[in-house]
Amino acid sequence: MLDVKRMVILRDLAEHGRVTAVADLHGVTPSAVSQQLRALEAEAGASLVEREGRGLRLTPAGTALAAACEPVLAALERAEGAVRALDAGLGGELAVGCAPSALATVAAPLVAELAVRHPRLRPRIVQADPEEAVPLLRGRRLDLAVTYSYPLLGAPPAPGTTAVPLFDDPLCLALPRELLPAYERSGLAALRDADWVSAPAPGSCREMLLHACRNAGFTPRVAHECADLRAGLWLVGTGRAVSILPKLMCDAPPPGAVVRELPGPGRTLHALVRTGTETRPALAAALAVLSAR
Repeated sequence: MLDVKRMVILRDLAEHGRVTAVADLHGVTPSAVSQQLRALEAEAGASLVEREGRGLRLTPAGTALAAACEPVLAALERAEGAVRALDAGLGGELAVGCAPSALATVAAPLVAELAVRHPRLRPRIVQADPEEAVPLLRGRRLDLAVTYSYPLLGAPPAPGTTAVPLFDDPLCLALPRELLPAYERSGLAALRDADWVSAPAPGSCREMLLHACRNAGFTPRVAHECADLRAGLWLVGTGRAVSILPKLMCDAPPPGAVVRELPGPGRTLHALVRTGTETRPALAAALAVLSAR
C-alpha cells in the first residue's frame, strides 16, 4: 500500500522542482525528503525520480503517480468529512487564512457570525496573501483561505483546491487631486509620466497594475513598493505618486488623494478549501456565512 504522505512529497516535488523547496514546505531536512522518496519507490516497486545535474527529476512513473495524488487526497478528505458529519455537535478549531485587504470586511464578520450560530466552533484567523495561504491550505495548516484572483490574469485555482466565489471587488485609481482633470480628459494615458506605487513583485496585484497601464499604452515607472497598498495611499496623498488598488482598500483615502473606480473587471474574492472538504460540517458552516455576505 502506498503511503499518502509520501505521495504528497512526490506531488510537491513535481510542482516545485527542488528537494530543498519541498523540505522547506514540510519543515524537514532535504535528506528526510530523499529518504521518503526512496521509501515510496520501494512501495511502488518502480523508479520515481532520477538525478539531473545536482537535482532530481521525475521519471514517467513518478509523473504518473504525482498526478494521481490529488484525486486520492480528495477521496480521503471526503471520507474524513463523512465521519465528522456524524458528530453530535459542531465545534473545534477552524483555521482561516485571509488576505489582509479582506480582514475587516470578511474575516471579522465571519468570526462574529460563527460565534452566534456555532458558539463551540473556534475560528482562528491567520493573515496571509494568496501566495502564502495556498501552500498552508494544501499542507493542512489551514482549513479555509479567503483569497482573491484577477480574472484578466487567467490564473486557475491551485491543484487540489476548490474555489467558492464570494464577491467582486472593482479596481480603483488613486491619484493626487491636481492630476484629476488630466485623467478625466485623457484616461490612464495622462499618467504615463507619473511615479507609481505598486505591490512588490512577484504578485498578482503588481501584475494587474502593469496590465492596466500597458493596455493604456505605457509601462508605469514604479517608484515605490508597498506590501500594504492601503498604506501606499499616503504616498498618493503627498501629490507625488499614483496607484491602482482594489476598492476594499480605498475606504479612507488621505487628504490630497482622490479615488476613481476603473471600468472593466477587477478581482474576485474566493473562499478556497481543499477539494473534498467542502461538505465537512465546520467548513460548510463557514462557507454558508461567507456566501451569504
